[in-house]
Amino acid sequence: MQPKQYGIFSLPVIVGSLGFFVDIFDLQVFAITRIKSFTELGVLGDAQQTVGENITNWQMGGILVGGILWGIMGDKKGRKSVLFGSILMYSLATLANGFVQDLTTFTILRFLAGLGLAGELGASITMTSEMLPKEKRGKAAAIIANSGVMGTIVAYFVRQQRDWRTCCFIGGGRGLALLFLRMRIFDSGMYNAAKEGGLQMGNLLMIFNTKERFIRYFRSIMIGLPVWYVIGIVIYYSERFAKEFGISGFDQPRSLMLQYVALAFGDMCAGFLADIIKSRKKTLYIFYSILTAVLVLFFVTKGGGSAANMYLFCMAMGFGAGISVLYITMSAEQFGTNLRATAAISIPNLVRGFLIPMVFLFKFLRSDLALNNFITGAWVVGIVVMICGWIAVYYTKETFGKSMDFVEK
Repeated sequence: MQPKQYGIFSLPVIVGSLGFFVDIFDLQVFAITRIKSFTELGVLGDAQQTVGENITNWQMGGILVGGILWGIMGDKKGRKSVLFGSILMYSLATLANGFVQDLTTFTILRFLAGLGLAGELGASITMTSEMLPKEKRGKAAAIIANSGVMGTIVAYFVRQQRDWRTCCFIGGGRGLALLFLRMRIFDSGMYNAAKEGGLQMGNLLMIFNTKERFIRYFRSIMIGLPVWYVIGIVIYYSERFAKEFGISGFDQPRSLMLQYVALAFGDMCAGFLADIIKSRKKTLYIFYSILTAVLVLFFVTKGGGSAANMYLFCMAMGFGAGISVLYITMSAEQFGTNLRATAAISIPNLVRGFLIPMVFLFKFLRSDLALNNFITGAWVVGIVVMICGWIAVYYTKETFGKSMDFVEK
């Protein structure tokens, strides 16, 4: 029988941390090896940007679909089933990715890898939120976030020592190794009680059948948009930004690594800060203020005029965007046990999926049909995203210390 109380260094937290490690490792490896992989597959010059955007959209599409499917399964079949099934799908797709010889297969496998990764972090946060005492939820989330630092650092150095195919084998192999550890975990007693009580579990339509619940869900998505604006536009195109700013000697893989380290550190600090000031909303305001200020300086000073300053800006933006685990924890705390996994798993993946319209808007704004300016297009998208985030936080209720033992009627 599983114990009634879990500590912040218990097995569910360790499993969640390792899952987030694999999640960040994969995203990092794909981003920093895409140029080499495209070159080997015969994609050269300016075509690499177009192909990269296309594959990123397919991967984000997989994450979007997977977030909904794994979320429903997490409530209907249990959180453990998601943790097991999602990592298995990701691992097999990533291993197969190491053998591809054409772009079509590459794209399909990135879609499947995204589909698998979609269940990772949300299911882990849902499980730990239900199993740990309310005063330890923030600390546990911070520990899970800290594992992202290691995923980033390991991916960066593995990329320097190995080719992109070997990176795929390493990522997939680590995912399969994590399966064995996950065999030892259980679903929470809170979830089992709700399921045995005959409630509707994982009914996606429940999110839409009341205005209040839908708005609560939509606001949770808007809160996370600045994170993926930073990752998917500012940092992903950082090499192009450096070129537009007239900065030479800039290395995009290094900027990505530094940004992810800072983002994971920000996630960790946000978790502990929320516990100290006993407010998740105030913590979001603080981190949004940091990010807004850094983004303004980034565009006004044009990256500071040097590669070193660009790296510092990338790190500062990463730290300011370090709210991933915090807003996922808030998502889990806002919804009842019978709908918690559906919300907490789908919300962060819908946030990732919103990168698709962000990229399309960015492409339109920088085209001849609109502003015809790369920099202006980027900061206009940033203004829209940050306004959405600020408004969503303002209207979201405080969830710090909220009991998780409730259901959605």
